[in-house]
Amino acid sequence: MDNFTYDAVLVGGCGHVGLPLGLALAKNGMHVALQDISADAVDSVNKGEMPFAEDGADHILKELIGKRIFATTNPEVVSEASTVIVIIGTPVDEHQNPEPHKVVQTIKELGAYFRSNQLLVLRSTIYPGTTALIEGVVDSLGLCIEVAFCPERIAEGRAMQELFELPQIVSSRTQKGFDRASDLFRVLTGKIVRLTPEEAELAKLFTNTWRYIKFATANQLFMMAENFGLDYETIRKGVSEDYPRAADLPSAGFAAGPCLLKDTLQLAAFNNNEFFLGQAAINVNEGLPYFIVSRLARKYKLDALKIGILGMAFKGESDDTRSSLAYKLKRVLRYRAAEVFTTDPYVRGDRDLLPLEEVLENSDLLIIGSPHVIYRELETATPIVDVWGLRGPKSGL
Repeated sequence: MDNFTYDAVLVGGCGHVGLPLGLALAKNGMHVALQDISADAVDSVNKGEMPFAEDGADHILKELIGKRIFATTNPEVVSEASTVIVIIGTPVDEHQNPEPHKVVQTIKELGAYFRSNQLLVLRSTIYPGTTALIEGVVDSLGLCIEVAFCPERIAEGRAMQELFELPQIVSSRTQKGFDRASDLFRVLTGKIVRLTPEEAELAKLFTNTWRYIKFATANQLFMMAENFGLDYETIRKGVSEDYPRAADLPSAGFAAGPCLLKDTLQLAAFNNNEFFLGQAAINVNEGLPYFIVSRLARKYKLDALKIGILGMAFKGESDDTRSSLAYKLKRVLRYRAAEVFTTDPYVRGDRDLLPLEEVLENSDLLIIGSPHVIYRELETATPIVDVWGLRGPKSGL
């Protein structure tokens, strides 16, 4: 076996998936390099500062940076690690079509840095069949490299807990590849689930799509209850109380973020766009902001109202605004309302965000865009619309 400097290098390693994984591996004794194209994120990590919110990660980064983990923009570091973990998923374009070639292109660009006896692990969600394409790219290099696809399964904000608790799906075409990838993830957990690469690719898409459809079901039921003048959250709690077959019925709310819609679109494309449940879920979830505004238009003269949106992240206690439907709500309201104000205690870099006190002072109506806990006990005389059930029954629509 070649003498490598690092146990693992994570390509795309300073993002929401790569950085927690790198910290978890380093915490358990591995020497890890994080390679990323974002100079700002690399600089932040090397200063011991998390570039995004992740519960429990800050103190681990401060403790290990410069000792068992470091970050760089230089792709040459790929040649210095026995395991290369690529954390670059399949994006969708502006027409909502998957672009699987971008992952393959990344592997081709890294080809000059690969060495024999490395293990290549694909970690992000990929379009079905991409593992086989990458195996072909690796074979063309004439190097002895094992390829594995081991999809991430974490929820943002809980990565430092779930990486050590959840079973890891491991897939490889060869026994040696499976054994090496299993040994890698046994550093974190002894729970390994073996699938073929094609099974693992679909398993990841099935997981996110199932969650997206469940949220769409809740949102459709919410709309139905509202149309009949009834409160969904009251009904949901009634049917789920001590009744295990309804325990997983979610509250209503924006089903957003960087994965759920994207992976539902990927699964639909993979099945020749014959995915009626998925397409219906997209219509429901993406239509919720319009439903909220249409209901408010029945109750208020919107063009005379100043409306404040509380929370712009895609989910509660997060600073991540990727694909957040709170921004879609903002766009719709800007067309209908007199003014729209936005605030969020976690989000950075949005120049339109105002302090909470200013939004409360200037708004005639408030809408919870992200269910941050601080809004649960918020005291204000201004009416609050809460589709999440954060503040209890009655949505305010």
